[in-house]
Amino acid sequence: MGSKLVRAPGLYLAGFMGSGKTTIGRVVAQEMGWNFVDLDDDIESKAKRAITEVFAQLGEPEFRRIEHEALRARVHSIQCGAATVLALGGGAFAQPDNRALLSDAGVTVWLDAPLDRIRKRIEGQSHRPLAQDPARFQQLFDERQSVYTSADYRIEVDTDDPGVISARILDLPLW
Repeated sequence: MGSKLVRAPGLYLAGFMGSGKTTIGRVVAQEMGWNFVDLDDDIESKAKRAITEVFAQLGEPEFRRIEHEALRARVHSIQCGAATVLALGGGAFAQPDNRALLSDAGVTVWLDAPLDRIRKRIEGQSHRPLAQDPARFQQLFDERQSVYTSADYRIEVDTDDPGVISARILDLPLW
């Protein structure tokens, strides 16, 4: 696994929405002395609008296209030596083209949070378009679980303390 980080200094956090990718990613990046980027920020910058607007105005297929382009640009930067912890969107790792792009561009870590913890975390949030329909939300969670297992590492998110989860990531044999 360590040779993957030598070739491309990228640590990619995957997991369902609300699993803590951004919060934990910031802590891990700070501890490693690396850059931190949330892919959703890159998408919003590229689309010149909020994620909810991209979904509402352009639809999910166009969102996924923009997401892939943003990820490709970020991976290129990482492969050129920009050491980065990247928080992927909840569905980014579920896309086969994105997984192929990441396969040799660093290390992927799945933040595996239980659905009840995720529901509590995102309760009342309106900026997550795929969380608005409870039945679809459950279906997405179930569908994506098997995809996330292809990440290089799995970290159980059994606490809301980002320091604990970050320490688990930093304890991985990354090098």
